[in-house]
Amino acid sequence: MRTTLDIDENLLLRARNVAREQGTTLTRIVEEALAALLADRHDEQKPFVLRWAPHQGKYLGGVDIADRRSLYDVMDDNP
Repeated sequence: MRTTLDIDENLLLRARNVAREQGTTLTRIVEEALAALLADRHDEQKPFVLRWAPHQGKYLGGVDIADRRSLYDVMDDNP
């Protein structure tokens, strides 16, 4: 497929030099670079897995959960 891109002049010059050194076309260099970029991004997006680590707590009686300050007071007194 044919398309038009605006590429930084220095970047384009470097890509042409690489193509010349490798004996290939600029199109091939751009295709390989784009394929490598997209392949890397696909590998990085692994599904997130939550590793749940429950801990045994202790009962803190007399806490009014509707009153944040009283909860903090009880937590501060029971480390």
